[in-house]
Amino acid sequence: MSRARLRDLGVHLGQLPPGARNAITDVPGVGVGHRTVVHDEPRVARTGVTIVQLRPPEDLDSLCYGAMHSFNGNGEMTGSHWLAESGLLSGLVGITNTHQVGLVRDTLVGAEVLRDPSARWCLPIVGETYDGFLNDIDAFHLTAEHVHQAMAAVTFDAAVAEGNVGGGTGMICHEFKGGIGTSSRLVTVPSGQFTVADSRSSFPVIRAPRSRTPLACTSPSDETRRYRSTSALIIRSAPHAFIASKSTGA
Repeated sequence: MSRARLRDLGVHLGQLPPGARNAITDVPGVGVGHRTVVHDEPRVARTGVTIVQLRPPEDLDSLCYGAMHSFNGNGEMTGSHWLAESGLLSGLVGITNTHQVGLVRDTLVGAEVLRDPSARWCLPIVGETYDGFLNDIDAFHLTAEHVHQAMAAVTFDAAVAEGNVGGGTGMICHEFKGGIGTSSRLVTVPSGQFTVADSRSSFPVIRAPRSRTPLACTSPSDETRRYRSTSALIIRSAPHAFIASKSTGA
């Protein structure tokens, strides 16, 4: 039995209606694939990789307008300088653990070279969130084959697996088990109705003092250890004027 989503339990956030699947795949042409790696021996693995494909296979050569924004800059995202300079992105976006960003990036470059041998360069976007509390991150469990499997698993116009999958496998959120999630909202303006959607991998850990005090009642102190690591990919179907700037919207 699949786990109910928050909206299925009668909890509605905001006032805008969701898309048909309440997922990032409600934006036409966007697909998502996961590869999850979980085992206990020889070293504990609770990790994975998520691939978001921004265009359908027949349209992969078409660029998308894009941008990035960092709240505190304490993370890694490959291809970010090109994105900030050009305001453009293409192909596939990867989300994985902190220590294997390079592996996923190199695998995506290799896949693009095979797809289009005439391509002169490739700077894919790969972001990370830290899963080292639940995952033996220094064991480097992910392989290029896992990335290829996530790419092969990309589906369009379909519901998206959430929670303990892909890049969200090793996530913790406020001392509860975290994961990767997605949602979408329909926005109606004079020029038409458009979809705004996101996929987010969340790792905001707040480790409270050793007491029975409810988490909501604790306050920062020397005893409190805080770790925050969250990455979000926001996509919209609305037309977009080109602005090569960090402040532009994807």
